[in-house]
Amino acid sequence: MLKLKILSVVPGTLLVVLSMSKTATATTFNPSPIFTDITSYTTNISTTNDLADIYFPNLSNLKTDNYSFPVALLLQGANVDKSDYSNYASTVAGYGFVVVVPNNERTLPPLGKGLFSQTEQINAVLAQMRTENSNSNSPVAGIVNTQKLGLLGHSFGGGVGLSVIADVCLPRFCSSPTSLPSEVVAGVFYATGLAPTPNVLPVEYIPINNSGIAIALLKGTLDGIVPPFITYRTYENIQNPPKTLITLAGTNHYGITNTNNPPGSLLDRNTPTIPQDIAIETLARWSGLFLRASILNDKDAFNYVYFTGDATDPNITVISERIPE
Repeated sequence: MLKLKILSVVPGTLLVVLSMSKTATATTFNPSPIFTDITSYTTNISTTNDLADIYFPNLSNLKTDNYSFPVALLLQGANVDKSDYSNYASTVAGYGFVVVVPNNERTLPPLGKGLFSQTEQINAVLAQMRTENSNSNSPVAGIVNTQKLGLLGHSFGGGVGLSVIADVCLPRFCSSPTSLPSEVVAGVFYATGLAPTPNVLPVEYIPINNSGIAIALLKGTLDGIVPPFITYRTYENIQNPPKTLITLAGTNHYGITNTNNPPGSLLDRNTPTIPQDIAIETLARWSGLFLRASILNDKDAFNYVYFTGDATDPNITVISERIPE
């Protein structure tokens, strides 16, 4: 199927590219996870006292073949338990990452006590993974690349990630200003936006000066909690390439979680029109390949994200802006 791809390589310049010219490349690249056997364990983030699930490739030669997997921190949506991300996190880990999914419990006025991500988690998780990497008793000892960190986020958690990249401390996302660690090189956020008062119309959007940090925003066409236009306008406010807006047709706010409308979460009354497992696989595939392109300079993943992937995926539409070569 032939698609038009809108690709801006410099501000103010739009190139309309037919994906047909990339078809041969698309058919020779396998976008599936590199590692299919993924395991996990649970640990405590010492500085925040959060429990976190850690997913990583389970290889027989893991400790003997000098593997080094970057960290990907998944910031949860409001009141979505870490266990609800196990399928998504496992798939992303299959692209060669140690995926950390904490439960951050705190009191957030006026919502009360619940699971709410915050910017302080980023430095805390990075410090914990340095400890895990150097602890001979840790399942991931010696295999974690703590010099590279990717952020993943869902809904509220995506707002947390975007706010720390934008260097703004919104009260719902942070209790005190947090410096973005230099190790953060990419962010992938689903069903989210960044505005100081998102429930007040007209919505005002915060400029995101990402200073070279690659950002992918993913949205579902049936999102009934964060309407797709909010994610689109947030994408427009990302100041610098590379940036990508990936739209998945037929899914709602919870396309990333194991089940639609997980217990305790805000109800999305829009019913998805694609199966949940397809939504999870699709979002995880694009997330994992975007991280590989941005963190590991994987050229095949880069071509998939920016050129060929949407031509071979009938449920996906991509708008992107990259740094000219």
